[in-house]
Amino acid sequence: MMVAGPRDAASEVEPYLQQLGRIYVCGDKAGQAQMVKVANNLMSVACMAMSCEMLVLGARAGVDPKVMMEVINISSGRNGAMQDKVPRHILPRTFDFGFSTALSHKDAGLCIDEADRLGVPLIMGNAARQVLTMTKAQFGPDADFTNMIRLFEEWAGVEVKTVTR
Repeated sequence: MMVAGPRDAASEVEPYLQQLGRIYVCGDKAGQAQMVKVANNLMSVACMAMSCEMLVLGARAGVDPKVMMEVINISSGRNGAMQDKVPRHILPRTFDFGFSTALSHKDAGLCIDEADRLGVPLIMGNAARQVLTMTKAQFGPDADFTNMIRLFEEWAGVEVKTVTR
């Protein structure tokens, strides 16, 4: 759990919050914990978008996505999307991670809005949000955000599926 606020106040409530889980004090000002949360969420979306894009590239080249995923997961490109979301929700084609495209898009917007307010350009973050915008338009706001791979598949004319031999 991420919290922020004056150190005295955070210290006072920390024992109670620890009953709910691990606590991270992210700063002494209101909004700092929210910044960490939305930054994490946008990074997650960016990793998902890049993972989807690379799996589609691999599929176009005829690479088995399970093999590609295994290699990436022990290499420098490993990330949460490849380690969890891809094997559980994309390769089985269930697209059921449990987070709507609309909610993901909202979180991405919160992070980008704050970056704009602080004068920090987010080139990759804006690209990830654009993928969510297109996913939402194509599959609807309630569609799971893992459907984003279907955009890349449509553009490349290929489906990411396990190669049977």
